[in-house]
Amino acid sequence: MPANGIAAAGALISMVKDDIVALLPDLRAFARFMCREREAADDLVQNTVLAALDKQDQFAPGTNLKGWLFTIMRNRFYSDLRTQRRRPASIDHSVVAPLAAVDNPEATLELKELSSALFRLSPQAREALVLVGAGGFSYEEAAGLCGCSVGTLKARVSRARKQLSEQMR
Repeated sequence: MPANGIAAAGALISMVKDDIVALLPDLRAFARFMCREREAADDLVQNTVLAALDKQDQFAPGTNLKGWLFTIMRNRFYSDLRTQRRRPASIDHSVVAPLAAVDNPEATLELKELSSALFRLSPQAREALVLVGAGGFSYEEAAGLCGCSVGTLKARVSRARKQLSEQMR
């Protein structure tokens, strides 16, 4: 490879790394909704970034990096979930750290109720709702990430919103 080709490849790799760093807050937020536990979410983000950096030659420049990273994260989450189901369950009854709201006890309670209601949804419904509602993905993009049709994704989001609404009454 000519020297200018190597320099261009190095600049592209640096740009992808910078873009990944810029997307870390989105990755963390999605991981928190997928995993529920902060430590597990942090591990998922770290493993996602490591996998992305390892496979960055498979990323096509000019395409949706956020979608690519969310796909890696989603696949990793479900792969880890299958692995955990094969392991014996531990007997750890520690309480999940409470979510913090500003200086409003009512807001803290409402946030806990919302969090609890979100995690009573199926993982697929929660994922669809978070991708479209909080992740800013279009139905088409979210369907691509989930590996399902747009109609299926819209149905999941609709059911999730309805279940969430019923739980929050």
